[in-house]
Amino acid sequence: MSTTFLPCGDYHQGYAEDHAWFQTKFIKGKMIALFLVLFVFIPISYWGSIFQSAFNIDNYWFSLIIRYISVFGADEYWISVFNMVGYTILGALGVQLLIGYCGQLTLGHGAFIAVGAYTSTLLILEFPWPEFMITLGLAYPVSIFIAGIMAGLFSVLFGLPSARVKGFYLILTTMAAQFILVDFVITQYVSQIGGRGQAFSLPPGTIKIGPWLIDNNYKVYFFMLILVILSCIIISNLVRTRVGRAWVAIRDNDISAEVMGINVIKYKLLAFFVAGFIGGITGSFWISNLAAISPEHFPWFLSLWLVGVILIGGVGSIHGAIFGSLFMVVIMELLQLAVIPLADTYPKLLMDFLFIKEATFGLAICGFLIFEPNGMAYRWWQIKNYFNLWPFSY
Repeated sequence: MSTTFLPCGDYHQGYAEDHAWFQTKFIKGKMIALFLVLFVFIPISYWGSIFQSAFNIDNYWFSLIIRYISVFGADEYWISVFNMVGYTILGALGVQLLIGYCGQLTLGHGAFIAVGAYTSTLLILEFPWPEFMITLGLAYPVSIFIAGIMAGLFSVLFGLPSARVKGFYLILTTMAAQFILVDFVITQYVSQIGGRGQAFSLPPGTIKIGPWLIDNNYKVYFFMLILVILSCIIISNLVRTRVGRAWVAIRDNDISAEVMGINVIKYKLLAFFVAGFIGGITGSFWISNLAAISPEHFPWFLSLWLVGVILIGGVGSIHGAIFGSLFMVVIMELLQLAVIPLADTYPKLLMDFLFIKEATFGLAICGFLIFEPNGMAYRWWQIKNYFNLWPFSY
């Protein structure tokens, strides 16, 4: 039997084979190619500069080669766009877990991202760490974990009403998290700590993991890739466990799940905690991309944006969070690039770009709900099946 393609030439003979991450050599090859693209090809100009400085090469032809190779990679601008994509993926994964896998509607996830960001920031700037923690660069990594715990606990607190309400009423209770945590607690109290007013400045050298100082967009990009990969692996494995199956059962029919012996309240709150934990890590990551942090970075629109991302990408799929984030962030950047040349002739377009962005967001959601209600992940699944089943695709 062939071991290259599925399902025409190869058949699984056990549970381990059926649930393996990389089931064929072809898939393994694709993953290796994706790894090279993400870690080598896109930041190739960064690797070129590192190589040149490490070996102290001061040669005209070498510099010329590096310059030509760098054309095929991403410059600083697009690296910052990819960082935004990664930020959106991390935020959307928590929303996907709640809505897509557990069926708990939420419009307050941005508040838990803010909790994570501010927890990590306060721990770095205000907490009296022992000198060896600062010297070894352990303050920021520890703050990431604590930020996830804090955001998870707040998520459980605002998820408690899910024991009694669902649907529209649950949406309203999760929205309360935004207005209570961000607009009241963080804006009026947390932001005033240390007499800073509204913003916390993050001086250069603040964000450090061990000896690795994250001080430019390329390093933030690599950090983002590591977090996205780890988060996707954790959630993908989690939803295949007993806990994940319980979440899916609650999503499909919570009454039937309770009849089968599933503790519905326990698993709902666990889903809120895990989603909040991921949100906290998201916020803690995002401060590595900021020079200063303020409540304006976490508006209520962020929560709505993340829900729209998974609607466009596909509900109930890890791929949906990734595809939706790529689509929305890149489309908005391309729209902005299209508007900038028209700014001289129509200056109001640039001034009103925020409204154009929101209108495009709404149109995109309407378009997908009408023409592709299952999202981009479903279309990707169909495309894969077409090639896997060829020439019997019909």
